[in-house]
Amino acid sequence: MGKFERKFGKYAVKNLALILIIFYGVGYVLYLINPAALNYLTLDPYAIVHGQVWRLISWILVPPTYSFNFLTLIMLMFYYSIGKTLERAWGDFLFNVYVFSGMLFTIVGSFLAFGFFALQENPTIILGSNYIAGLPNIMLAMSMFFSTYYINLSIFLAFALTFPDAQVWIWFLFPVKMKWLGIIDGLYIVYEFIVGTVFTKLAIGASLLNFVIFFFITRRKRLGSPKQRMQRAAQSREFRNSVRRETTPKGVSKHKCAICGRTELTNPELQFRFCSKCNGNYEYCNEHLFNHKHVE
Repeated sequence: MGKFERKFGKYAVKNLALILIIFYGVGYVLYLINPAALNYLTLDPYAIVHGQVWRLISWILVPPTYSFNFLTLIMLMFYYSIGKTLERAWGDFLFNVYVFSGMLFTIVGSFLAFGFFALQENPTIILGSNYIAGLPNIMLAMSMFFSTYYINLSIFLAFALTFPDAQVWIWFLFPVKMKWLGIIDGLYIVYEFIVGTVFTKLAIGASLLNFVIFFFITRRKRLGSPKQRMQRAAQSREFRNSVRRETTPKGVSKHKCAICGRTELTNPELQFRFCSKCNGNYEYCNEHLFNHKHVE
């Protein structure tokens, strides 16, 4: 990434997190003015290949949820906060690559779905209790699934992976570390993938592919190569063993006279030495060091 950043870093979009929030704001305004207007902005491959090429960009304006209230405002502020933090930690270029790759994978995933249904003679699909037939209708329904919703979740997961010990106050009352929220969020995404429709599966797989790539790239940096992990494990074991050898448990003596049995705990005033003439490791107090019978 260093070579690419040196070459293309100057083209990175500054304050991308803020721009995304502004786009959502525009989308909410359009929805409040005319809810049907968003139907002409979604990521619809069928409409795109029939001339509505603006949808390749305009789908970013579609907000992750159509309901706008105080909780929505809090959510947008939260995503701006974590996005801005990642921008500062990673740099503008890497954050740009992460977000735009998620968008690119989403576009590719939508066209793969379009290609799959276009190859069917009579494409039909059941979404919930609705039976949808015809390629244009299917693609219009599909476009509601391919949004920035899962891209925002990928940003959240990346933040949890980068700052696992950062705390978030749930309802301003309960502090929770990001790593636990990331785990819960990941399990929820897995659940959605399992029980969701084919569009949900494609949208999740495409939108979160950038996080999967990011995880495996940074995993080597965070954990090192297998050889380095084995070396660190061996060093850790050696350190623990040395600590055990050097640390004496409380209440256990280190010195004991082989004649009288006194120790430095029972008689702190005594001094203890090993006898160099005895055959073996025999230790004596200063009263018996010079007048004991040497062990042959």
